[in-house]
Amino acid sequence: MELPPRLRYKFEKLKSIFRSALISKEATFDNAYRMCPACRALIARNAASCTLCGTSLKAPRTRESSAPGRVLGGLIPVPSTATSALVAANIALFSISWYLTQAAASALKPAPSLGGIDGEVLLRLGSTHQIHPGEWWRLVTAIFLHAGLLHIGMNLWCLIDLGPAVESLFSTPKFICLYLVTGVAGFIVSGMLNPGGNSVGASGAILGLIGVLIGASFHHGQTGKAYRGELWKWVMYIAIIGLMGLGVDNAAHAGGLLSGLLLGYLVPEGEPDTRSSENLWNVLAVASVVIIAGSFALMALQLNSPLQ
Repeated sequence: MELPPRLRYKFEKLKSIFRSALISKEATFDNAYRMCPACRALIARNAASCTLCGTSLKAPRTRESSAPGRVLGGLIPVPSTATSALVAANIALFSISWYLTQAAASALKPAPSLGGIDGEVLLRLGSTHQIHPGEWWRLVTAIFLHAGLLHIGMNLWCLIDLGPAVESLFSTPKFICLYLVTGVAGFIVSGMLNPGGNSVGASGAILGLIGVLIGASFHHGQTGKAYRGELWKWVMYIAIIGLMGLGVDNAAHAGGLLSGLLLGYLVPEGEPDTRSSENLWNVLAVASVVIIAGSFALMALQLNSPLQ
């Protein structure tokens, strides 16, 4: 069915806004340039040597994720490899938590409406409420849990848009490590500022991705400055939502953002330029995956244990 002219005009205008804010600047920032590993100068992506310090550079590897496809007329990006895996993991955990919520529902305690998840189910699956000695894994499992359909919907929308940008700019192994570290850092800060808080969600890691891009943008002159301005708008919008009293864990957001800023500034961009650094990042990425899998294994072992 064809949309009425007025509604079609509004849809096209919205699509144009999303494209200009979330697509064009990402493409310019990600694909046209790379950073010299010696002096961190911004150089052409295909340059054979640094124009500033003269360091000889090997040709950049071809990465399928450097120009992710998009659907719905450009509104939604197709996630790159690691981003797709993270999205799938979040959806799988939400499906499990929703099923357990429905199974635990009764006439005296009906299931939350609108796809809400029962708090006790979240606690058993790994929320951060009162992390006891030996339950460090809750800092990891909580990243993949969500309290409702709106919660996971907003987080996955942001992850699908930001994930490919970070993965393209830093490489897949670095992206995996950055996502895990910033997500854990967010819940550590949350636990310090709000002890006993029952917190879940990927938003700390998502703020971490925004922080990573902001930190990296400081090495890219005027191009980075323009891109940084768009990213700060994301931070501002999320901060406004956090101040509306909707149960948002602002401490986790702050922890993820600050850790991402630091890592984005310090971690070299692009594929590793030496075999040793490539091996190091591959090992760190594998370790991150093992930590995530191990955390859920530990959660499964205590799933039916009495809550402390």
